Amino acid sequence: WLGREPRETFGVLFLDSQHCMLAAEVLFEGTIDQAVVHPREIVKRALAHNASAAIIAHNHPSGSPQPSDADVHLTARVQTALQLVDVRLLDHFVVTAHATASLAELGRMPRPLVAEIV
Repeated sequence: WLGREPRETFGVLFLDSQHCMLAAEVLFEGTIDQAVVHPREIVKRALAHNASAAIIAHNHPSGSPQPSDADVHLTARVQTALQLVDVRLLDHFVVTAHATASLAELGRMPRPLVAEIV
């Protein structure tokens, strides 16, 4: 369904510690070529679901599943925000009506920040 939306739509799968789905939510909708995504709102929903992990996804109405540099940058911002509350971002999918791209499979997921509290 996400791939057939006529405008950019951004959703999140919230997962427990065993990576079982707790909830799936569409959080942001935009125009035909962009959606404004607020990492703070993703963090709020992750905490509300007591999630341990998340997978984010959005569509490209243009039909190309190729992640843009902006998609990679957004992934890093979301990952950093979630990491602050101990929620692991597992992947970011870009979907169209006929194809899907995984940033993890493409090697475009940002490296998680490593912060050691002493």
